[in-house]
Amino acid sequence: MSKKNDIKLLRTRYLRGPNIWTYRPVLEVWLDLGELEDHPSQTLPGFNDRLIALLPSLVEHHCGVGERGGFLQRLLEGTWAGHVLEHVVIELLNLADMPTGFGQTRSTSQHGVYRMVFRAREEQVARTALAEGHRLLMAVINDEPFTAADVQAAVSRIRARVDDCYLGPSTASIVAAATDRRIPHIRLNDGNLVQLGYGASQRRIWTAETEFTSAIGEGIAHDKDLTKSLLASCGVPVPEGELVDSPETAWEAAQDMGLPVVVKPSDGNHGRGVSLDLKTREEVEAAFRVAEPHGSEVIVERFIRGHEHRLLVVGGRVVAAARGETAWVTGDGHSTVVQLIDAQLNTDPRRGLEEDYPLSRIELDKDEAVVLDLQRQGLAPGSVPAAGREVLIQRNGNVAIDCTDAVHPEVDRVVSLAARIVGLDIAGVDVVAQDISRPLGAQGGAIVEVNAGPGLLMHLKPAEGAPRPVGRAICDHLFPEGESGRIPVVGVAGSRDTHHIAQLVAWLLHLSGRHTGLACRDGLFLDRRRVEAGDSTHFDASHRLLMNRLVQAAVIENGAAAILRDGLAYDRCQVGIVTDLDGAQDLGEFDISQDEQMFKVLRTQVDVVLSQGTAVLNAAEERVAEMAGLCDGEVIFYGLSPNLPALAAHRAQGGRAVFIRQQQVVLATGATEAFLPDLSKLGSWHERRGGTADETLLAAVAAAWALGIPAPLIGTGIEAFQDNSAERQR
Repeated sequence: MSKKNDIKLLRTRYLRGPNIWTYRPVLEVWLDLGELEDHPSQTLPGFNDRLIALLPSLVEHHCGVGERGGFLQRLLEGTWAGHVLEHVVIELLNLADMPTGFGQTRSTSQHGVYRMVFRAREEQVARTALAEGHRLLMAVINDEPFTAADVQAAVSRIRARVDDCYLGPSTASIVAAATDRRIPHIRLNDGNLVQLGYGASQRRIWTAETEFTSAIGEGIAHDKDLTKSLLASCGVPVPEGELVDSPETAWEAAQDMGLPVVVKPSDGNHGRGVSLDLKTREEVEAAFRVAEPHGSEVIVERFIRGHEHRLLVVGGRVVAAARGETAWVTGDGHSTVVQLIDAQLNTDPRRGLEEDYPLSRIELDKDEAVVLDLQRQGLAPGSVPAAGREVLIQRNGNVAIDCTDAVHPEVDRVVSLAARIVGLDIAGVDVVAQDISRPLGAQGGAIVEVNAGPGLLMHLKPAEGAPRPVGRAICDHLFPEGESGRIPVVGVAGSRDTHHIAQLVAWLLHLSGRHTGLACRDGLFLDRRRVEAGDSTHFDASHRLLMNRLVQAAVIENGAAAILRDGLAYDRCQVGIVTDLDGAQDLGEFDISQDEQMFKVLRTQVDVVLSQGTAVLNAAEERVAEMAGLCDGEVIFYGLSPNLPALAAHRAQGGRAVFIRQQQVVLATGATEAFLPDLSKLGSWHERRGGTADETLLAAVAAAWALGIPAPLIGTGIEAFQDNSAERQR
């Protein structure tokens, strides 16, 4: 078989918001199959067998057949290389633990050129998966060397990109909970700073810290000695402790408070530099040297016997708890301690170096506290323990056994009080107790630390026990029941005077008392002030409105090109307006040349209307009126005449409509009609406010009505409106 030329990737575009394909972000790729257009899968000798041997899990792809094995059936029947590439990329993402099931490949008007899309939550991950999938597919087509090891290497490169780019597990759990509640989110940096909600209704998180997390509280938590003194002054049980500045003073403090003791950094974290149950001068002084590099000061505390526990407090209550256990190995008479650790502990699939493992891999060269514990047992990393000898490896750092249901109510009360005393809305409180199901006082237990920005993984993915919905608890803390994180968003799609419609709606929202942002072809506006000149009908300008904490409502003009280029800037909207399906002649770069194709583009605006929202549709445009059946919410039709078929049929079913009669605007609900108050005859209004078409006025009135703006205010606002762009520039 002669070698086939590469599939050409003509261009790729990441659609960041709802688009013509789906509600979610996708990577859209334009492919030129070249000579492969004449060689579907069943005509390439051995191709199907080679592909399935490399990616046997393709059997799980339903494809258009709708059942397991559907894609393999398509391969055998014959399908084109663009479609195969789609499934290869999706499967590589699945293998890299970024599961996705959405993809489509569609032909264009150019011979051999296709548009392929697949769902991907992060652009760079999507591009990496595309490159790896393209390389794999061409190797299979041309029967070039490509092994299972090569597949695993490709998956590893994609997974590495995921680790570089995607949210950490704690942040991801909160964002997922917000998504479940249909609260939108915007990632604000390359790390874990995320905005939940839009505009003035937003809340921000940074891993497990929120905008409600007090900087003072975080500072107090960072100072463990100050934390303990504040807790003790409020009656919370804490171990006696003392700051020390040398190995000698550490031993003096240990003698004063009584052995055994704990030595640890005063402001460390993750258990680094902590040594427990110290009973001799040598142990205490050695522990000081271990703790000193991990904090600004060193503290000596009375040792509390019991298990280490981490209790997560969110909004004043304990929502999850995990217990720790010590880690041991058993000697076999010929293996060193390092070898025993690798064989008996680090082989546990729950252990790993990445943060998404519930238990950490034990590496002696990075944990001096473990080495110190070995020394206390008369051993070194290279020692060979006798057969049957149990060796203590790690006293802390293994807090990953869920015990939420066992927490005593009194423990819950004391721990929640500790978080409030420090001043944290979210806190990880470390408790040492023999039995967490009993009050602390009765067993000599104590709170040893209060931590800001606690990790959530031990609760999301415990080594033992049930996962806890801590992401949902944090989301519910930020957005109590009834709060959606949303502001009214109005999208205006089409080509006929849409910027004037957007300006009118923004003006009426402004008059209703809301700080209103406007993105349209005339610029970016905050209330009546233009903050950016030039065409702002693009994703970035609209996003800036949704990120602005002053914006209480947003009006966004969406041209067809903007939808095709980036997708919508918002996930859902309160009101979606569609005026017409014109403009196909200007969209050749997107392979659109007919008005009929515009239906699929502009329906995107209607698809994203909230169930409690409204689509405002031009009843005079038959195909626009057909979009009513796609709307999850209510529909208001507008048109010059009450006799338009779509408008009349809608009213007959009790629907709302806006039209003109006797040169006045009529608001109709079913058979009930009312003239828009405080607006004079349209002829007189046009004489004073010329330049605004009647259909433009009706669309804006219908949108304002949908937003619940009172009819008298709409009428008065229309009377007072002036398109004073020059004033807005000042």
